[in-house]
Amino acid sequence: MGTSSQRKAARLGKQASELMLAAPQVVAHRLGRMAVAGPRPSAKDQHEFHRMGAEKVAAFGEAWQAMTLQALKSNQQLAASMMRSWWPALTTRGSAKAAPLSQAAAAWQHAALDILGQGIRPVHRRAVANAKRLGRHGRR
Repeated sequence: MGTSSQRKAARLGKQASELMLAAPQVVAHRLGRMAVAGPRPSAKDQHEFHRMGAEKVAAFGEAWQAMTLQALKSNQQLAASMMRSWWPALTTRGSAKAAPLSQAAAAWQHAALDILGQGIRPVHRRAVANAKRLGRHGRR
């Protein structure tokens, strides 16, 4: 794995770890708030309950859109890379060789990390922000 891939993988791992810690905190806070609010939540509680649903829809929609766009970009880059690596082998009767398989594997790895990174970014951003925001309100 190249240095660039290692950095991408490390960043993705860090974001996944932070998300893994933040999401249960947010869920616990909101479930506790629902339990305390009972059948007649206050206007503030209703706002928070509406927000939690709307944020999820927005975050996952943004994540899917970002992943789709990154997948399209990556597919174009991979196709161009394959054409560049195969073209000399197809046009020069054996004097030029195609790029090694390791380069193709590295390109696929970069593409996968880029797509995953684009997908986790909006979900991570909202979950971590909510954990901080709701954590502050819980300490008051």
